[in-house]
Formats: sequence, C-alpha cells, structure tokens
Amino acid sequence: MKIATPLVVLISITIAGVIIIQDWQKIHLSSAGWLIIPTLPGIPIGLLLLSSSYGQIAIILMAVTIISFSIYSLINKTPFELKKDNILMMLSCGFCAGILGGAYGMNGPPLVIYGSMRRWTAQNFRATLQGYFLPASMIAMGGYWRAGLWVPKVTHYYLLSLPIMLPTIFLGRALNQRINKKSFFNYIYLALIVIGLILLLEVL
Repeated sequence: MKIATPLVVLISITIAGVIIIQDWQKIHLSSAGWLIIPTLPGIPIGLLLLSSSYGQIAIILMAVTIISFSIYSLINKTPFELKKDNILMMLSCGFCAGILGGAYGMNGPPLVIYGSMRRWTAQNFRATLQGYFLPASMIAMGGYWRAGLWVPKVTHYYLLSLPIMLPTIFLGRALNQRINKKSFFNYIYLALIVIGLILLLEVL
C-alpha cells in the first residue's frame, strides 16, 4: 500500500492534467472548489489512518456507506437528487474524499456520490472531478513526499504506466461523449459497489 497509494495519486495528476486541457470549459468551478476546501484537512487524517489500526473502522464505515448508497440508487426509480449545489453535502463529501485519498489514494467515491446526486452530465462529471483531482492530488503527493513515501520505485512504476495510460485517456474521452445518461449513472453505481467491496477486502 505504501508504494501503490502514492503511485495512484501520481497517475491521477497526469490524467487530470490531460483532461483539464481537453475539457476545461466543462468544469463546474464552484463545485470543484467547494469539494477541494474540506479535502485539505481530510488528507493528513487519511495519512495517519494509513499507519493506524483505528483507521480500519473508519474505512469500513465509508465502504458500507458507499455500497448502501449505490444499491439504494440502483433499486430506487427516483433516487435522491440535488437540484443545486449544497454546501453541507460538498463539505462532507470533500472531507471524506480527503480521508480516503490520504489513506488509499482513492478520493473518488465520495465525489462520485455528490456528482450523481447533482445529476451532472457525463462530460461535466468527468471534467469537474478532474478539476478537483489535479490540485487535491498535487497536495496529497506533497504529503507523501514529506512522509518519505515518494520513493524511486514509485517513479519507476509510474514511468512504466505512461505508454498505456496516455492513449487510454483519449479512449475514455471518446466513450464518455457517447454514453447514454441513464446507463452512465447505472455504471457509476455498479462501479461504486465494486470499489466499496474492494475497500472492505483491503481492510479485512
């Protein structure tokens, strides 16, 4: 985990940078900003949890929440929807994203939950989340560097990933522009369930 976590974050910086260059005009800047602010205090808490046995309880609770929300959204014909940005929800999701990002390099699930409640289009979803990920991941990477976790092996694996990563970013954009809105959210909920189960398996 101490190699994989900073590696995931370093890859996230690259992906976010390319996507922002491609689709910066589709970013909801206000939403991205309000999600980043509470992430900052969440990241050091996640870093502490990475080396603490007490962190397992918090991760289990988050994983169960992610899975429960996703199952509810899949089986409910009219799942909960936010008509406009909600400050409290953004602060909560951003904070949880910071904790998961600091502990596992996995900021995404709480942010995806917020975006699904806002019913962003697939294009806005992709661009706004990456507008969040770029600064958040850069801050997290700085934390890993200060903690001595950005070691040569992380950079080695990162460079090995580039030939596969870069072309698939463009493939992802092509798929994103063709996906049906209803199918898009179903895929999101299914992916969240898988991620929640992975978190549980990692902890247990």
